[in-house]
Amino acid sequence: MLVGRASAWGDAGPAIADWPALPQQRLAEVTGGVVFRDDPGDLTAARRRLAWYPEQVWRYLLACQWQRISQEEAFVGRCAEVGDDLGSAIVAARLVRDLMRLCLLMERRYAPYGKWLGSAFGRLRTAGRLAPSLRGALAATDHPGRERHLCDAYEIVGRTHNAIGLTEPVDPTRRPYHSRPFLVLHAERFARALLETVTDPRLRELPLTGGVDQWADSTDLLDRQDAIDAAVNAIV
Repeated sequence: MLVGRASAWGDAGPAIADWPALPQQRLAEVTGGVVFRDDPGDLTAARRRLAWYPEQVWRYLLACQWQRISQEEAFVGRCAEVGDDLGSAIVAARLVRDLMRLCLLMERRYAPYGKWLGSAFGRLRTAGRLAPSLRGALAATDHPGRERHLCDAYEIVGRTHNAIGLTEPVDPTRRPYHSRPFLVLHAERFARALLETVTDPRLRELPLTGGVDQWADSTDLLDRQDAIDAAVNAIV
Protein backbone atom coordinates (compact mmCIF):
# COMPACT_ATOMS: atom_id res chain seq x y z
CA MET A 1 0.00 0.00 0.00
CA LEU A 2 2.69 2.50 1.01
CA VAL A 3 4.88 1.50 -1.91
CA GLY A 4 2.11 2.54 -4.30
CA ARG A 5 1.56 5.84 -2.51
CA ALA A 6 5.30 6.54 -2.44
CA SER A 7 5.48 6.60 -6.22
CA ALA A 8 2.92 9.40 -6.26
CA TRP A 9 4.94 11.50 -3.81
CA GLY A 10 7.94 11.74 -6.12
CA ASP A 11 11.57 12.00 -5.10
CA ALA A 12 10.86 14.47 -2.30
CA GLY A 13 8.79 11.89 -0.41
CA PRO A 14 5.63 12.59 1.59
CA ALA A 15 4.60 16.17 2.26
CA ILE A 16 4.80 17.40 5.83
CA ALA A 17 1.03 17.02 6.20
CA ASP A 18 1.14 13.39 5.03
CA TRP A 19 3.49 12.02 7.69
CA PRO A 20 1.06 12.01 10.67
CA ALA A 21 -1.24 9.69 8.70
CA LEU A 22 1.47 7.06 8.15
CA PRO A 23 1.48 4.39 10.88
CA GLN A 24 4.96 3.58 12.15
CA GLN A 25 4.31 -0.14 11.92
CA ARG A 26 3.61 0.24 8.19
CA LEU A 27 6.72 2.37 7.73
CA ALA A 28 8.73 -0.28 9.59
CA GLU A 29 7.37 -3.00 7.32
CA VAL A 30 8.27 -1.14 4.12
CA THR A 31 11.73 0.07 5.17
CA GLY A 32 12.90 -2.99 7.14
CA GLY A 33 14.20 -6.38 6.10
CA VAL A 34 16.27 -7.62 3.19
CA VAL A 35 15.23 -7.01 -0.42
CA PHE A 36 16.28 -9.97 -2.56
CA ARG A 37 14.97 -8.66 -5.86
CA ASP A 38 13.40 -5.40 -7.03
CA ASP A 39 13.79 -5.25 -10.79
CA PRO A 40 11.42 -2.27 -11.35
CA GLY A 41 13.07 -0.44 -8.44
CA ASP A 42 9.75 0.68 -6.93
CA LEU A 43 10.40 -0.82 -3.50
CA THR A 44 13.94 0.52 -3.34
CA ALA A 45 12.71 4.00 -4.24
CA ALA A 46 9.92 3.82 -1.67
CA ARG A 47 12.32 2.72 1.06
CA ARG A 48 14.59 5.65 0.26
CA ARG A 49 11.72 8.15 0.48
CA LEU A 50 10.37 6.66 3.71
CA ALA A 51 13.65 5.83 5.45
CA TRP A 52 12.99 8.31 8.27
CA TYR A 53 10.96 11.38 9.13
CA PRO A 54 12.04 14.84 7.99
CA GLU A 55 13.85 16.64 10.81
CA GLN A 56 10.95 18.93 11.67
CA VAL A 57 8.42 16.08 11.71
CA TRP A 58 10.76 14.08 13.97
CA ARG A 59 10.98 16.92 16.47
CA TYR A 60 7.20 17.34 16.44
CA LEU A 61 6.56 13.63 17.03
CA LEU A 62 9.09 13.55 19.87
CA ALA A 63 7.29 16.47 21.51
CA CYS A 64 3.97 14.64 21.16
CA GLN A 65 5.39 11.48 22.74
CA TRP A 66 6.73 13.41 25.74
CA GLN A 67 3.32 15.07 26.02
CA ARG A 68 1.62 11.65 26.20
CA ILE A 69 3.85 10.70 29.11
CA SER A 70 3.19 13.97 30.91
CA GLN A 71 -0.56 13.40 30.79
CA GLU A 72 -0.44 10.15 32.77
CA GLU A 73 2.74 10.11 34.84
CA ALA A 74 0.92 11.27 38.00
CA PHE A 75 -1.89 8.73 37.60
CA VAL A 76 0.21 5.88 38.99
CA GLY A 77 0.02 7.62 42.35
CA ARG A 78 -3.43 9.08 41.98
CA CYS A 79 -4.97 5.67 41.28
CA ALA A 80 -3.21 4.21 44.31
CA GLU A 81 -4.39 7.17 46.41
CA VAL A 82 -8.00 6.01 46.04
CA GLY A 83 -7.19 2.34 46.56
CA ASP A 84 -7.15 1.38 42.87
CA ASP A 85 -3.99 -0.70 42.79
CA LEU A 86 -4.98 -2.45 39.56
CA GLY A 87 -5.53 0.91 37.89
CA SER A 88 -2.14 2.08 39.14
CA ALA A 89 -0.48 -1.00 37.62
CA ILE A 90 -2.26 -0.49 34.29
CA VAL A 91 -1.12 3.13 34.07
CA ALA A 92 2.44 2.08 34.90
CA ALA A 93 2.35 -0.44 32.06
CA ARG A 94 1.05 2.21 29.67
CA LEU A 95 3.91 4.51 30.67
CA VAL A 96 6.44 1.73 30.14
CA ARG A 97 5.09 1.24 26.61
CA ASP A 98 5.20 4.98 25.92
CA LEU A 99 8.79 5.20 27.14
CA MET A 100 9.80 2.32 24.89
CA ARG A 101 8.20 4.01 21.89
CA LEU A 102 9.86 7.30 22.84
CA CYS A 103 13.26 5.62 22.86
CA LEU A 104 12.61 4.13 19.43
CA LEU A 105 11.82 7.62 18.15
CA MET A 106 14.95 9.02 19.75
CA GLU A 107 17.12 6.41 18.04
CA ARG A 108 15.38 6.90 14.69
CA ARG A 109 13.62 3.55 14.62
CA TYR A 110 10.01 3.10 13.59
CA ALA A 111 7.92 1.32 16.24
CA PRO A 112 6.74 -2.03 14.86
CA TYR A 113 3.49 -3.93 15.36
CA GLY A 114 2.85 -4.56 19.06
CA LYS A 115 4.11 -8.14 19.27
CA TRP A 116 7.53 -7.01 18.02
CA LEU A 117 7.83 -3.90 20.21
CA GLY A 118 9.90 -5.56 22.91
CA SER A 119 12.24 -7.12 20.36
CA ALA A 120 12.77 -3.79 18.59
CA PHE A 121 13.33 -1.98 21.88
CA GLY A 122 15.87 -4.61 22.96
CA ARG A 123 18.09 -3.69 20.02
CA LEU A 124 18.36 -0.02 21.03
CA ARG A 125 21.53 1.43 22.52
CA THR A 126 19.65 2.61 25.59
CA ALA A 127 17.86 -0.69 26.23
CA GLY A 128 20.55 -2.13 28.48
CA ARG A 129 20.39 0.82 30.86
CA LEU A 130 16.65 1.29 30.73
CA ALA A 131 15.19 -2.21 30.66
CA PRO A 132 15.85 -3.03 34.36
CA SER A 133 13.84 0.02 35.44
CA LEU A 134 11.00 -0.80 33.04
CA ARG A 135 10.88 -4.40 34.24
CA GLY A 136 10.92 -3.18 37.82
CA ALA A 137 7.96 -0.88 37.21
CA LEU A 138 5.99 -3.75 35.69
CA ALA A 139 6.86 -6.19 38.46
CA ALA A 140 6.27 -3.81 41.39
CA THR A 141 3.31 -4.67 43.57
CA ASP A 142 2.70 -1.25 45.08
CA HIS A 143 2.72 2.42 44.15
CA PRO A 144 6.05 3.34 45.81
CA GLY A 145 7.82 0.60 43.88
CA ARG A 146 6.24 1.57 40.58
CA GLU A 147 7.01 5.25 41.17
CA ARG A 148 10.65 4.58 42.05
CA HIS A 149 11.32 2.44 38.98
CA LEU A 150 9.44 4.78 36.65
CA CYS A 151 11.32 7.81 37.95
CA ASP A 152 14.61 5.96 37.40
CA ALA A 153 13.45 5.33 33.83
CA TYR A 154 12.35 8.95 33.32
CA GLU A 155 15.77 10.20 34.37
CA ILE A 156 17.57 7.83 32.01
CA VAL A 157 15.39 8.88 29.09
CA GLY A 158 15.67 12.55 30.06
CA ARG A 159 19.45 12.33 30.02
CA THR A 160 19.26 10.57 26.66
CA HIS A 161 17.20 13.47 25.32
CA ASN A 162 19.84 15.92 26.47
CA ALA A 163 22.62 13.86 24.89
CA ILE A 164 20.90 14.00 21.49
CA GLY A 165 21.16 17.79 21.61
CA LEU A 166 17.91 18.71 19.87
CA THR A 167 17.10 21.31 22.54
CA GLU A 168 18.75 23.24 25.29
CA PRO A 169 19.35 20.85 28.22
CA VAL A 170 16.28 20.08 30.33
CA ASP A 171 16.73 19.07 33.98
CA PRO A 172 16.06 15.28 33.91
CA THR A 173 15.58 14.77 37.65
CA ARG A 174 12.35 13.69 39.36
CA ARG A 175 10.30 16.25 41.24
CA PRO A 176 6.99 16.57 43.13
CA TYR A 177 3.72 16.67 41.25
CA HIS A 178 2.68 20.17 42.32
CA SER A 179 1.54 19.91 45.96
CA ARG A 180 0.62 16.21 45.72
CA PRO A 181 2.75 13.50 47.35
CA PHE A 182 3.89 11.94 44.06
CA LEU A 183 7.20 12.10 42.23
CA VAL A 184 7.15 12.62 38.45
CA LEU A 185 9.33 14.05 35.71
CA HIS A 186 6.91 16.72 34.47
CA ALA A 187 7.56 15.45 30.96
CA GLU A 188 5.71 18.39 29.43
CA ARG A 189 8.95 20.36 29.97
CA PHE A 190 10.62 18.23 27.31
CA ALA A 191 7.62 18.61 25.01
CA ARG A 192 7.79 22.40 25.31
CA ALA A 193 11.54 22.46 24.70
CA LEU A 194 11.10 20.44 21.52
CA LEU A 195 8.20 22.54 20.29
CA GLU A 196 10.39 25.62 20.56
CA THR A 197 12.61 24.04 17.90
CA VAL A 198 9.73 23.25 15.52
CA THR A 199 9.79 26.08 13.03
CA ASP A 200 7.62 24.64 10.24
CA PRO A 201 4.36 26.63 10.37
CA ARG A 202 2.25 23.64 9.30
CA LEU A 203 3.49 21.59 12.24
CA ARG A 204 3.23 24.44 14.72
CA GLU A 205 -0.48 24.71 13.93
CA LEU A 206 -1.13 21.04 14.73
CA PRO A 207 -2.39 19.83 18.11
CA LEU A 208 0.00 17.72 20.19
CA THR A 209 -1.68 14.50 19.06
CA GLY A 210 1.17 13.50 16.75
CA GLY A 211 1.14 10.60 14.33
CA VAL A 212 -1.85 8.29 14.08
CA ASP A 213 -0.29 5.55 16.19
CA GLN A 214 0.47 8.01 18.97
CA TRP A 215 -3.27 8.29 19.61
CA ALA A 216 -4.74 5.09 18.14
CA ASP A 217 -3.63 1.47 18.27
CA SER A 218 -6.58 -0.41 16.80
CA THR A 219 -5.29 -3.00 14.34
CA ASP A 220 -8.40 -2.63 12.22
CA LEU A 221 -7.94 1.13 12.00
CA LEU A 222 -4.23 1.02 11.23
CA ASP A 223 -4.90 -1.44 8.40
CA ARG A 224 -7.24 1.03 6.66
CA GLN A 225 -5.50 4.03 5.17
CA ASP A 226 -8.79 5.60 4.10
CA ALA A 227 -10.04 5.54 7.70
CA ILE A 228 -6.72 6.88 8.97
CA ASP A 229 -6.80 9.76 6.50
CA ALA A 230 -10.34 10.66 7.54
CA ALA A 231 -9.49 10.50 11.26
CA VAL A 232 -6.32 12.59 10.88
CA ASN A 233 -8.15 15.17 8.78
CA ALA A 234 -10.81 15.44 11.49
CA ILE A 235 -8.17 16.13 14.14
CA VAL A 236 -6.12 18.65 12.24
